[in-house]
Amino acid sequence: MSPKQDTFTDDEKAAMKERAKELKAEARMNKDRAEGEKALLAAVAAMQEPDHSMAARLHEIITASAPSLAPKTWYGMPAYANKDGKVVCFFQSAQKFGARYATLGFNDTANLDDGVMWPTAFALKELTLAAEAKITALVKKAVS
Repeated sequence: MSPKQDTFTDDEKAAMKERAKELKAEARMNKDRAEGEKALLAAVAAMQEPDHSMAARLHEIITASAPSLAPKTWYGMPAYANKDGKVVCFFQSAQKFGARYATLGFNDTANLDDGVMWPTAFALKELTLAAEAKITALVKKAVS
């Protein structure tokens, strides 16, 4: 508002409207993120050991390694999505399908390309320090 005016200019009004839209979008995104994390944590809480502990620790690793990823559930599994809402990585408990191991998987949105062939899923029986370091590196590369 200029010192000689009692109202805002059209440009100032337009800028304020744009900022209001941005704030609403940020609030919606934060709410969606909080709701997604709540659903993810409920899915983890429902798991049996050892998958429960692995999923809880993976959540810590993934959110620390790639804070840009939004937690959510995907087919009832803990998952992490990019800004477009596309799942980058997920955890599948062994109990979900009666498998002998849990799985950490990456979808095609993950930047893991390496030549003409590369792994996109990893079997997990337990999380060792070495496995955690490898997962951290994979997640960071996936979002790079």
